[in-house]
Amino acid sequence: MDGHFWAIVKRDIKLSWLGGSTSSMVVAFFIIVVTLFPLGVGPEQNMLARIAVGVIWVAALLSCLLSLDRIFQADFEDGTLDQYALGPLALETVVLAKALAHWVTTCLPLILISPLLGILMNLDDPAFLPLIYAMLVGSPALSLIGTIGASLTISLRRGGVLLSLLILPLYVPVLIFGVMSVESAVMVLDGNATMLILAAITLFSLAITPWASAAAVRLSLD
Repeated sequence: MDGHFWAIVKRDIKLSWLGGSTSSMVVAFFIIVVTLFPLGVGPEQNMLARIAVGVIWVAALLSCLLSLDRIFQADFEDGTLDQYALGPLALETVVLAKALAHWVTTCLPLILISPLLGILMNLDDPAFLPLIYAMLVGSPALSLIGTIGASLTISLRRGGVLLSLLILPLYVPVLIFGVMSVESAVMVLDGNATMLILAAITLFSLAITPWASAAAVRLSLD
């Protein structure tokens, strides 16, 4: 079972990197969105520092949305998803494998580049490490929750707008506690509490979303 799981993860990562367009588009969109804020609100350093964490998190959420429809769509169109449904792995495990591949190819590059954009946004020095930790803890929830929208719109052509409407409200708790955990750490408050809540959201997503997404995939395949 472990071999099949990692085979799916490696396949999706390889396809994403070989195609190149999806991952590079997500990173480029992330950079452009964050870069637009200093142009829109002005170069005032204190203002940029106040909104830096929120801007980076919002840009990360929007960037993740760009690639969610690719989680299942290509496999649904070429029949690979049918083979997964008939294969030795449960669909819930397949969903976990594809969520992990999505996180590696989409969220991880955003986390790696966020410190550079933090410099652009005049992010306070004490906030860099908490921002990275918060994104590492909370970003898996983005991929896991995203599988729900991707599975519900799997059989719809041009379902990107509907997917965004379904998923963005579910991303709100991750955004709120992701920003709060960084700000609490910077202000030397109880940042561990908000970080633990963020971790709880990710763990709850890990427990719930594979089952919900697998059920939606089965309905689409029937």
